[in-house]
Order: sequence, then C-alpha cells, then structure tokens
Amino acid sequence: MTISGIFGDEDALFFEIALIDSRGLELQIEALFDTGFSYWLAMDKQDIDGFGWTKVDQQIMQTARGNFRFNIYAGKIKLDGIEYDIPVHVGKGLSEVLLGRQWLTDRKLLVDMPNRVLTLG
Repeated sequence: MTISGIFGDEDALFFEIALIDSRGLELQIEALFDTGFSYWLAMDKQDIDGFGWTKVDQQIMQTARGNFRFNIYAGKIKLDGIEYDIPVHVGKGLSEVLLGRQWLTDRKLLVDMPNRVLTLG
C-alpha cells in the first residue's frame, strides 16, 4: 500500500497518521518525515498527555542540539490504514511529531519535488 504526503514549508515532508490512545480513540495528525531520526516516532512530552501509553524505557540520544534524554513509550499509531504497536521516543522541545527511518525498512520513500509527488509505500 502507498500513502501520499504533502510538502510543507521549505519542502518539509509530511504524512497523515493517527495516534491511538489506550481506549482506541484516534487523533489524526500530520507527522514530519525526518530521515535524520533513526527510530519509528518521536513527539514532545506535552503532546503525549492523555494517550495512556505505558513508559517502558529511557534512552539518551545525540541530536542536532546535543544529548537529550528520551522516555520510550509503548505507543500505537495507524499509518496507511494499518495499526502498528511501536516504541515512541518522547522528549522536550520537539516542535513536530517525527516519523523516522525505521519506516524505510520495508517501505520506499519517493520524493519527486519537481512534480510535487511524495509517497511512502
């Protein structure tokens, strides 16, 4: 399956996903695809409140702004109509919800800027 994305400011790559809380309720958002982020999903601490996800670990990561501590939560999202149970990196100061490179382990990212085509499939 393939999903289409949109180009944001400065040609940022956005895809629509749904965050799923512990009761099964879905919140549709646009997530920024960040090829510099090695994992599945990252979001700001203030954005996770109310999801009821369980904290499972902590990790210190090198970022463009230095070393940061992330709490890892067992999260659930829906991408392209399919639900995924994934680890979610939660930290302070993230301005966007980030999709990371792990999505490319079994999907192809197509970025065709001249024709304004963006797909993940």
